[in-house]
Amino acid sequence: MASKGFLTREEVRDVYDRQAGSYDLAVWFYYLAGMRIGRWRRMVVDGLSLRPGDTVVEIGCGTGLNFSLLERAVGSEGKIIGMDISEAMLDRARERVRAAGWHNVDLVCAAASDFNFPDGTGGILATGVLTYEPEFDKVIERGARALVPGRKWVVLDYKMPSNWLRHLAPAFVALGSSFGVSKSFMERHVWESVERHLTNIRMQELYGGFVYIVSGEA
Repeated sequence: MASKGFLTREEVRDVYDRQAGSYDLAVWFYYLAGMRIGRWRRMVVDGLSLRPGDTVVEIGCGTGLNFSLLERAVGSEGKIIGMDISEAMLDRARERVRAAGWHNVDLVCAAASDFNFPDGTGGILATGVLTYEPEFDKVIERGARALVPGRKWVVLDYKMPSNWLRHLAPAFVALGSSFGVSKSFMERHVWESVERHLTNIRMQELYGGFVYIVSGEA
């Protein structure tokens, strides 16, 4: 494992390659712990303010759990670009795309810091992903440059609460331990990069302050 409890790029890929087959089922476990992930995903997509015909990029798309929401937002004339570091996760995403009959989804296997955002992007999202990426500031900056002026970057991720609930951090970390999550992940303040590279910042804390959604405009 990398220093300070962070995973290396290879370790992240290995974790998600192993978990790909059961990932969608594992997500339901978080509901039992009170995490309203489905609602949060809808909040992220709604926060993008996408329009029919837009191109939207999802960093760390995984098995494509957000695709149905994105499809409704951009329509068949729009385009979804899903990027993930795990080819096994993308295989599951391809199955989802084929089953739904979507013809406007491109899938790219890459690390977030290596991904080239297309110019004229109408929205970018990342849900529970950027705390894995040591170069998250670079990812946010490059994405911001690719956005159409006035369009949005929206991030859902994890942090340490500023209230007394921070003492429950070991329990929160345990929820994500099978995906390599450690307390060190909360030291990556991704929202500060959104504040640095975008404007009209909006941030909302969820789940007692362990989860947040932040958005900014190009």
